Amino acid sequence: MANLELMSAIRSGLRAAADPARAAGAQAYLKSEMPSLGVRVPEVRRIVKDAAKRLPPGSLPDVQSTVLELWRGASWREERYAAIDLTGLKLAAGEMSMLPLYEEIIRSGAWWDLVDGVSHRLCELLQSHREDMSNVLRRWSTDADFWIRRAAITAQLGAKSATDPDLLAAVIEPNLADREFFVRKAIGWALRDYSATDQDWVRNFAARHGEALSPLARREALRKLR
Repeated sequence: MANLELMSAIRSGLRAAADPARAAGAQAYLKSEMPSLGVRVPEVRRIVKDAAKRLPPGSLPDVQSTVLELWRGASWREERYAAIDLTGLKLAAGEMSMLPLYEEIIRSGAWWDLVDGVSHRLCELLQSHREDMSNVLRRWSTDADFWIRRAAITAQLGAKSATDPDLLAAVIEPNLADREFFVRKAIGWALRDYSATDQDWVRNFAARHGEALSPLARREALRKLR
């Protein structure tokens, strides 16, 4: 059952921090039909952290039901950010049972700020359940929903030396011909991120795929290479 007190505290905190002057600009920037309260992301995180400390969920199912109810019942975009932030609670860290919830966020959120909000959660799952998550991400890389494909590509952001380069190649290669901006940007972003760990691998990947790698993805991928 959802932690209704926690949800109420989060919603009250968000409304109290609302900035109407900033809200219109934020909604326009995100091209969002869902209205914004104008609360900055760091402030959303602080509100969620403080509320969860005062009114902590008692179990993983409590976390999951609270996240889903807050996500599905959101009237403001910041409520969806708050739902994503709640998935970072220790009770949920590395729990494979969170995957369906992350998938719902990606499919129903269907925009970069929400999809990318769970990329590090997917990375945590991959480190804890490498074989199972590797299979999931390979499957996601050919999904009909390009936001799911983007999530597969960005799922190792920040993994550094724990990155599985074979998996990275496996989720990128089926998407090289995709003309969708958000997929091409994700490819470049993922490669650029890994270049901080292994420049030669990224350089060789770009050379091996030649013109199959879009100009956008190539530019992003090679931006930080010497």
